[in-house]
Amino acid sequence: MKRLSIPPRENWEQRLAAIGFEFHSIDGQPYWTEDACYRFDSGQIDELETATQALHDMSLELVDRVVERGDYERLGLNLHASALVEQSWRAGERALYGRMDLSYDGRQPPKLLEYNADTPTALFEASVVQWFWLQDQRSGRDQFNSIHEKLVKAWNEIGLASPRVHFASVHEALEDRVTCEYLRDTCVQAGFETVALDITDVGWNGRAFTDLDERPIAQLFKLYPWEWMLVEAFGEHLHKAPTRWIEPAWKMLLSNKAVLPLLWQWFPGHPNLLPASNSPDTLSGPLVRKPRLGREGQDTQIFESRLLLPKRDGDQVDDWIYQRLHELPDFGGRRPVIGSWIIGDEAAGIGIREDDGPITRNTSRFVPHLF
Repeated sequence: MKRLSIPPRENWEQRLAAIGFEFHSIDGQPYWTEDACYRFDSGQIDELETATQALHDMSLELVDRVVERGDYERLGLNLHASALVEQSWRAGERALYGRMDLSYDGRQPPKLLEYNADTPTALFEASVVQWFWLQDQRSGRDQFNSIHEKLVKAWNEIGLASPRVHFASVHEALEDRVTCEYLRDTCVQAGFETVALDITDVGWNGRAFTDLDERPIAQLFKLYPWEWMLVEAFGEHLHKAPTRWIEPAWKMLLSNKAVLPLLWQWFPGHPNLLPASNSPDTLSGPLVRKPRLGREGQDTQIFESRLLLPKRDGDQVDDWIYQRLHELPDFGGRRPVIGSWIIGDEAAGIGIREDDGPITRNTSRFVPHLF
């Protein structure tokens, strides 16, 4: 695994705009990295694929155990949320996609930092943008990237009962809108009729959720977190609506970082897991404190010792989880995180984001790869 400096393509901004990539720069700062790439060998790609598949399989086993035991308290789920989880899992509702964030240096085993299982973004960049970049390189090299093909295939394999699928996101959030539009395009390619909505346009007629034309929403892909859905005005209707949700409600478990301590408890010492706990008292050395429901590095903090953590009141249970610090690899001051994609139930490819600091945030840069 190496980070290479490369010459930018001629008219690269226009090339990106031509394929619909509207946010290659954010607030005047580059998001897409045109002058560098990461190069792997085939053995490293195999290792990433194998680790991703193993982690996904363990995650599904975890969901099954939690549902069978009713062990929702450790994940902070109330009765309403846990009922939705149980209903969707026992119904066998299949998932479309997810992204595991891994730390990997090409030498040591990949380590799971977290699983973005509900509303992952950086999908269009990983699936389409870096693939077009690879074709322009004319290098004869390959890319770990079957994301697009697997998405088109997955729409016909996740058990949809109606030929129409609605898609909802927050339209004013550009990255969310582009991600949702890309997924809608893959659904069209799979043969479905689709309807786009802003999440605020989802209505309720007393029996079912509806679109702006008052048509019932039988199936909805929502790029909107489940924990937000539950507190919306329409949240009280979720349990009685006949709508099939994508992602399914059981993804509430895996998008919750409280699964990290559970994974470590049930698969202790696994080479792709980091020690994690609901209490810092069980971890030694430097650690990372993460909010149970945080995204994009929000409120994530590194502490050199648990003794430096803010004091808690007695046996107070909070919304933090603690993970042993695993330093990201450093390539000349750039620290990459591998976003490894699961489509359906299969490892499908990677996208890389890097930062100058130790925590990956929503301003971190996307860097293409090849092998």
